[in-house]
Amino acid sequence: MSGASRTSSPVWHPFTQHAVMGDVPRIVRAKGVWLEAEGGRRYLDAISSWWVTTHGHGHPRIGAAIRDQVETLDQVIFAGLSHEPAEAVARGLVRLAPPGLAHVFFSDSGSTAVEVGLKMALGFWRNRGEARTRILALEHAYHGDTAATMSVGARGAFNAAYEPLLFEVGRIPFPAAGSQQATYDALEGACRRGDVAALIVEPLILGAGGMLIYATEALAMMAQICRQHRVLFIADEVMTGWGRTGTLFACEQADVAPDIMCVAKGMTGGALPLAATLATSEIFEAHYSTDRSRTFFHSSSYTANPIACAAARANIEIWEAEPVRERIAALCGMQRDNLAKFEGDSRFENVRQLGTITALDVVVRDAGYFASIGPRLYEAFMARGVLLRSLGNTIYVMPPYCVSGEELAVVYDAIDEVAKAVSAP
Repeated sequence: MSGASRTSSPVWHPFTQHAVMGDVPRIVRAKGVWLEAEGGRRYLDAISSWWVTTHGHGHPRIGAAIRDQVETLDQVIFAGLSHEPAEAVARGLVRLAPPGLAHVFFSDSGSTAVEVGLKMALGFWRNRGEARTRILALEHAYHGDTAATMSVGARGAFNAAYEPLLFEVGRIPFPAAGSQQATYDALEGACRRGDVAALIVEPLILGAGGMLIYATEALAMMAQICRQHRVLFIADEVMTGWGRTGTLFACEQADVAPDIMCVAKGMTGGALPLAATLATSEIFEAHYSTDRSRTFFHSSSYTANPIACAAARANIEIWEAEPVRERIAALCGMQRDNLAKFEGDSRFENVRQLGTITALDVVVRDAGYFASIGPRLYEAFMARGVLLRSLGNTIYVMPPYCVSGEELAVVYDAIDEVAKAVSAP
């Protein structure tokens, strides 16, 4: 009997091995940091529903914007037409983004935002008549699950079956504390060849790669080396953007202005899928020509969907009108205080924090994404009413910004209890 036939639903879930998972809870409503399943069971959403929900589920301003937009314009082709929600979001993004990012290309997800960024970089050099086609990326990186984004991500079990689709990428060592010089030397050497189109990085923290944190100085130095060699610098802020690292965009902390920046996830506050790739005027101008073959050839049917853009416009208004930065600062402090109890705890190692994100590794013999403890951790947290989806033996906490001190304490109490339970003989 196949694994699929043992579940009551025809749905094939992402990053889910149904042979060991079985039926999954069905969520019927959400508010703030809480998810409610059929039967009334509640789960505290400590990972912001895969890092997308920033202000909390069901924010009234975003909900109202979506309802109002449905009544006026639900969808329209974006090739050759525009609409006010998209124009407002584009202006807002340019206003909030690091200086120099002057043009906004809409898409539907983080993966597509990165695909767009890579295509922009390659198109830029081709249209300028320069033979720069090589892409560089950090080791351990994750940038998405489409073909190009898998190419620039770390190779392994995630993409082994799809190797025929992937292209070669230059790997730069992760700038771990104490060994940053190896990163700089490798980047310098690769750029010196003269064929590099762009370097793509997740600024300050590698998310799916294990919540690996590196210094602002390393981010600034990588950007500087790229500038010296005329290599485009692409910042993948899909996860790090919208306040997760403590600032609106992670690049701000290193005073880095990328040539291309990819945003998604929290762009609508987590209510609807929407993404954008921001680029400098120089990159836009390289595609601006009466020669139609220099057009930027990328689109999707729902590019800049008006309803999604209305949600994004409301999100930008929240950032500009509400004390979001103060909430983030308070959350950073609460995270720091809760994490402190695990410093020196022999059950954990590499206890770390960046802004609103905390992470710690459970000490096990088989560390990594496929650590045997991973499924046990997930089940134990869910049994305690907390949604924490560890990366193997790496537990991380990334809650919505509206979480209270009492609610956050529930999460860390669960981490303490679960660690005791799974460590017991």
